[in-house]
Amino acid sequence: MSPASCIAVIMRRRWLTLALSLLVIGGLAAGAGHLATVDVDVRNHFGKDNPHIVALDRLEDTYALSDAAFVAVAPQAGTVFTREALAAIDELTEQLWLTPHVTRVDSITNYSHSQGIGDDLVVETLVTDAGSLSDEDLERIERIALQTEEVAGRFVSRDGRVAGLIVSVALPPDRQLGKAEVTDYLHAVAAQARGKYSAIDYHLTGEIILNSAMREAVETDTGLLGPVAFAAMLLVALVLLRSIWATVTIFVMLVCVLLSSLGFAGWTGMTLFGESGAALFVLMSVTVAHSVHIIEAVMEGMRQGLDRQGAVTRSLELNLWPVFLTSLTTAIGFLSLNMADMPPFQVMGNIVAFGSMGAFACSVTLLPALLSLLPLRAGKPGPGALAFFDRFGRFVVSYRTILLCSSGAVMVVLVAGISRVELQENWLEHLDESYEFRRSIDFVSENFSGVETYEYSLDAGREGGITDVGYLERVDAFVEWYREQPEVVHVFAITDILKRLNMNLHGDDPDERVLPASSDLAAQYLLLYEFSLPVGRDLNNLINVERSTSRVSVVLSSLTSTEKIELDDRAHEWLRRNAPGMETRATGIAVVGAYSIQRNIEDMLIGTFIAMTIVSSILLLVFRSLRLGLITLIPNFFPAAMAMGLWGYLVVEVGISAAVVTAIAFGIIVDDTIHFMTKYVSARKRGELPSQSVQYAFRNVGRPLMVTTLVFALGFLVFAASGLIPNQTLGLLTGMTVIIALVADFLLLPPLLMLLDGARESQDEIRERLAREGSTPLPP
Repeated sequence: MSPASCIAVIMRRRWLTLALSLLVIGGLAAGAGHLATVDVDVRNHFGKDNPHIVALDRLEDTYALSDAAFVAVAPQAGTVFTREALAAIDELTEQLWLTPHVTRVDSITNYSHSQGIGDDLVVETLVTDAGSLSDEDLERIERIALQTEEVAGRFVSRDGRVAGLIVSVALPPDRQLGKAEVTDYLHAVAAQARGKYSAIDYHLTGEIILNSAMREAVETDTGLLGPVAFAAMLLVALVLLRSIWATVTIFVMLVCVLLSSLGFAGWTGMTLFGESGAALFVLMSVTVAHSVHIIEAVMEGMRQGLDRQGAVTRSLELNLWPVFLTSLTTAIGFLSLNMADMPPFQVMGNIVAFGSMGAFACSVTLLPALLSLLPLRAGKPGPGALAFFDRFGRFVVSYRTILLCSSGAVMVVLVAGISRVELQENWLEHLDESYEFRRSIDFVSENFSGVETYEYSLDAGREGGITDVGYLERVDAFVEWYREQPEVVHVFAITDILKRLNMNLHGDDPDERVLPASSDLAAQYLLLYEFSLPVGRDLNNLINVERSTSRVSVVLSSLTSTEKIELDDRAHEWLRRNAPGMETRATGIAVVGAYSIQRNIEDMLIGTFIAMTIVSSILLLVFRSLRLGLITLIPNFFPAAMAMGLWGYLVVEVGISAAVVTAIAFGIIVDDTIHFMTKYVSARKRGELPSQSVQYAFRNVGRPLMVTTLVFALGFLVFAASGLIPNQTLGLLTGMTVIIALVADFLLLPPLLMLLDGARESQDEIRERLAREGSTPLPP
C-alpha cells in the first residue's frame, strides 16, 4: 500500500485509528509496572565484563573487603587531641559497631598500637577512657598518631585537625535495602552526635553514602525537572503555535510517547539508571518537534482555504517522509550508544531508539486523527514570522561567500578548543555543591586526604611468601617510590606494620624502624602481632588467606583521568623494572573511572562513525546524490566538535558525558538537516536554482526548525539544572550542540549547497533575481 493510500485510510477511519492507537499505547504502557527502582549503584554503571571491574571484584574477594563508609570528625577549633574530641570519637566508634551489617570499624581510638616492653610485644588500643586522659596522655597519643604512617593520613589528618572513622559492612543479597538501612543509621548517629557535641562537625562520605545521595538527586530530577521541562515545552508550543487545541494534541502525544517508551523498557526487562532520565528529555523534544512540523503545516493549509481534514491530509503528504527519516536517523544515532561499555547509556539509547520510532507512529496515526477531530483553528501567524525567514533567506543568499568563510573560521577556532579539554572522572564528585554529600567530599579532600585510591595486590609467588625478606624489600621499595610521587598523599602496606614491629621488639629504637633481618623473624613478628589483635581487627584486609599476596593502598590527590592513567603507567613500569614477577596494574573505582572514560570515548567515536555512515548512506539513497549526502555530513558532525571545543575554552574539565554527547547530539541534530534538505531537494527537482531552493527551504521550514531547536535546547538546559554533574554536563553540551547545529544549518549549509550543488550562479545573477522579486539587493 502506497503512503497516499495509507493516509487516505487513516483519514477515513479516524475514530478507528484513534481507538487502535490508544489500545496499542495502553498495552505498551502497562509494561511500566514491571520497571524496578532506579539503580544508582556506581559499579552497575559499568559492564560486568569490564576488565577493571573484574579486577576490583577479585581484589575485594581476595582481601575480604566490603562496602564502606567514611565519617570525618572535625572540631570547629583546635585539633582532635583533646578530651572532648577523643571522647566524641570513642563514643562514635562504639555507636558505629551497631551499624546494620557491620563487619569492622576502624578509628584512632581503637587503633591497635604496639610497643615493646622488655622481650614482650604489647598491643592495646591507642585511646582508653578518653574523658580522664591527662595532658601527658594527650601529648603521647598525638605524638604516636602523627608519627605513625598507619594512622596519619588514614585515621587522622596530618595536621591533627580532623579524624576519620571507617565503617565496613557486608551487605545482604538485597543490596538496595541494605544500603538504605546503613545510610539511615549513619545519618541518625551523626545527627545525634552533632546534638551532643555542638562544637564538632561530622561529615559522611564513601560509596554507600554516595549511592544514597545519588538516589535523592535522581528523585529530584524525576519529580521536579521532568515536570518543569514538560510544562516548559508545552508553554513554548502554546506561545509559538497560538492554539490551545494544538497544544492539547501535543500534550496527548507527549503522554502517549513517554508512557509507551517506559512500558517498552519494562516489558524488555531494562534497568533504569540516573542517566536514563535524559532519554525522557530527548523523547519529549522529538515528540514536540514532530508535532510542530505537522501542526504548522496543517494550520498553513487551513489559512490557504483547505478544510481541517484536507489540511491534515496535505500536512501528512508533506511531512510523512521527513518525519520518518528524522525518526529513523534519530533511532540509528541513539542505537550507537550500545557501543558504550556503560549500561546506563545503552539503556538510554535503546529507549530513545524505540521512542523515536514510536513518536513517528503516533505522529502519522494518533496525531492526525486528533487534529481532524478537534476544533482546531488556524490563527494568523506571528507578526512578521514568515516575512522574517523570507528576508533571512535573502540575506543568506546575498552574503553566502562571507558567511561560508566566517562560518568556516569560527568552526576551526571552536574545534581547536578540544585540545584544552581535560578528562576528569571522579565518581565521588558526581553531585554538585547543593548536596551535603558533595560538601562533605570537598571538606575531606581539602582537610584530610584525597578521596580516591589505587589498590595493588602484589604477588609473592608462593604460599606463605609474603614474609620473605626479598619480597618485603621489593614491596617497601615500591611503597617508598609511591610516597615520592607528587600526586600521592598517603600510602599504606604490610611493610609499615612489620617495620613498626621490628622497632618495638628492639626496645622501640627509632633506628630499628626497618624490615626484619630475616624471613623467619618477619613471620614470627607477624604471627605474634596477629595473636595480640582483638576480635574483628585481624589483617585479612591486608594479606590473603594463603599469605601469598599483600595489598598496597595509595591515596591520590585530585587528578584528571589522563593523569591517573599516566601515574598507573609509571607505577607499572617501576614494577616491571624493579620487581619482576610482581607487575600488576592498579585497581579501584578511581581506576575504573579513569580508564572507562577513555575506553568509552574511543568506543563511542567508532559507534558514531558507524551511525554517521549508515545515516549518510540513507541520505544518499533519499536525495539520490553523493554530493548532497556528503555536504550534509558537515552540519551534522562538526556542531558536536564545536560545542566540545567551546566547552574547552569555557570550562575545561569534562567527565564521562563526553563519551556519549557526540552520538546523542548527532541523533538529534540530523533532524533539522533532513527537514531543510527535503525542502531544498524538492525545489531543485522542480527546476529551481540552488539560491532559489535555499530561499524556499527557509520560507517553509525556517520557523519550524527554530521552534523545534528552541524546544530541544530548552529541554536539555532544564536537564542541566540536575544535581548530578554528568547530567548537568550532558544537558549543557547537548543544548549547546543543538543551537550550534541550527546556526550551521542556517548559515553554513546553504552557502555550501550554493557553492557545490551543480548549477553555479554568479553574484550578479543572484542580485538581479532578488531585485526582480522586489527585494533590495544587499551591497556586495
